[in-house]
Formats: sequence, structure tokens, C-alpha cells
Amino acid sequence: MKLSLPRTSAKPTPPAALLDGNPRAKLRRRLYGRLFAPLLGLLGAFALIAWQPQAISAEINQVLPPPILDEPATGEHTAVAVLAGGCFWGVQGVFQHVRGVTRVLSGYSGGSADTAQYDTVSGGDTGHAESVQIVYDPAKVSYGRLLQIYFSVALDPTQLNRQGPDSGTQYRSAIFAVTPMQEKIALHYIAQLSAAQIFKRPIATRVTPFKGFYPAEDYHQNYLTLHPDDAYIAINDIPKVDNLKRLFPSVYQAQPVLVEVPKQ
Repeated sequence: MKLSLPRTSAKPTPPAALLDGNPRAKLRRRLYGRLFAPLLGLLGAFALIAWQPQAISAEINQVLPPPILDEPATGEHTAVAVLAGGCFWGVQGVFQHVRGVTRVLSGYSGGSADTAQYDTVSGGDTGHAESVQIVYDPAKVSYGRLLQIYFSVALDPTQLNRQGPDSGTQYRSAIFAVTPMQEKIALHYIAQLSAAQIFKRPIATRVTPFKGFYPAEDYHQNYLTLHPDDAYIAINDIPKVDNLKRLFPSVYQAQPVLVEVPKQ
């Protein structure tokens, strides 16, 4: 169920131990969620609703027009896309439920290998964005279709250097084009959506050539599936998966494609 609350012009100050962009706060959410998930889920939901309405109403949550330009059929069955749209927990969770996607890995893109660690990236000055690497079968789901889902349910593309309760360049909206064709499709689609004036504000998503992708720490992988009662996940990310199911029933799959990681 999606909650719709009015936007506010000023962002209220959040409780220090709850949802902010601080990496240690996120780790506390993870640990506390395991110990006190039912209670914290309820209390956290009320707290978040009270101080962060933008986190709930930010997504457009409608089926946007499909790209006019899309990748041609090549007979290939494996391709890679790299997208950034705020905290990678939710973006990974969305695309793990897309039919034709075979793997979605949370990680970092836009910076160098030596700074691709969560604590470092969270400082906001590494050039990295929290991203997901999507391996997909172009014969089942096209790159243009992935972008349509991305802009429709995975993020609010008009937010600059933030998504919902998280702020900083590491939470920016970005498309890292792996091929020249992907870059052409992405730029054309953004121009198409802008010309249609679907959004009230300019699209802040930037398209840049892909330079590298670095997997995030194991505890970040499959986070939405493993911690559905986490207050952050319940408020910010579960509605995205629900909207994927509602708006794109033909590509939604109930069983997520999870990353294999060592048991914690």
C-alpha cells in the first residue's frame, strides 16, 4: 500500500538514530532491525511519516511512455546495464523482480577502485554513486524497458544529489552507459520525457560513459528481501516493488533473483 503525503518546503530534522545518510546510522538500522524488527518497524514508520513526507511521495509511480528509441535485436542473450538512483537497497530490490533479469548486484560506480568502500563513498567526495549492475537477457527485456521501469518506479529523477531521506552526490540519479548505443538510448529517452513535460521539474538524471563497477559489501546484497521489516525499507523501498507489480504486471516476477553471498 502506498502512502501519499503532501510535500513540504522544508525538510524536518530526522531523529539521529533513524534514517539519515550517515553510514553508521544505516548499519544501526540493520542491526536493530534484526533484534527489534516488529517494534521498530511500527515506531519507525510513524516517525518517518512525521518528519519525512518527501520519502513517500517522491516517486512518480505511473507508467511512463516507453522509449521511442531502443536497442535493436542482436540475438545476444546477455547484456549489462549500470544504474544509480539513490540507496542501492531499493533499486536492487526493484530489478530483482523484473522478468528477464538474471542478476542484480549492488555496488559503486563513477569513482576509482581504491575508494569503493561504503564508509568512504558515504563521505560524498569519491565520485561514486550507489549503483546497481543489472545482467539481463535482451531477448526477454530490452534496455529501453529497463529505463522505463527505472524512471517509472525506481526513483524520482527530478531530485538532484538525493533520493528521499538520503542526500549527497553518492545518492545521485545517474545512468552509466556501458555501450555507445546505451548512451544514445538513454539521452534520447530523457529528451523524450522532458519534451512530454511529464515531470513538473527538470530531470536531474545524468548519462555518463561507464568506467567501472565495484561490488558493495556482502551485507548490502539482497537487503530489501532479507530485511522487509526494516523501517527504511518499509517506507522507502517496498512501495517501489509494489508499484512495479501494479504498473508492470507483464514483467513482474514474484520470486526475486538473489545474489549468492556467504551466510552472515
